[in-house]
Amino acid sequence: MQGNRLDELNIRQACSADQKAIQEVTLAAYQEYAAYVPAQQWQEYRRNILDTLKDAHPAMQLVAEMKGEIVGSVLIVPPGPIPESPNGVPVRPEFPEVRLLAVTPAARGQGIGKAIMQACITQARRDQVSALTLHTSDMMQTAMRIYERLGFLRDPEMDFRPAGDIVIKGYRLELE
Repeated sequence: MQGNRLDELNIRQACSADQKAIQEVTLAAYQEYAAYVPAQQWQEYRRNILDTLKDAHPAMQLVAEMKGEIVGSVLIVPPGPIPESPNGVPVRPEFPEVRLLAVTPAARGQGIGKAIMQACITQARRDQVSALTLHTSDMMQTAMRIYERLGFLRDPEMDFRPAGDIVIKGYRLELE
């Protein structure tokens, strides 16, 4: 993937034929986090990723494609009821949420993650929502830097703890 330029990147809405590639890209991107959590927790997280990708509806799924190869993906989950949050409490997000931003390890460092996030922001503005949210954790430092550079601010009221010492941190970008 070395030498690719961002002007060769195409971000588009995913289609059903993309699902296998999206799963592979997402698992490859998130595999590095297995070292940060106990094995059982990682297996649960991995299973949650696969379940979310298997039934992404009603989320909008975007893919980043370079030279015909999917190198990144993301979900934009609309506001509305979520049957169960990671801590077992039903929640009703007020704003759309970015989930499972992924860039394959071989394509990192080229601005693809930032470009995908900019596409999410553009979509949120198109949808005329007043804010876009996301959750992340300290083990995802590179992603956190991207979010902060794009103007996302910490929103501790959105934080939750799925297990042990791990804090899932809420971020919010005001779009008004």
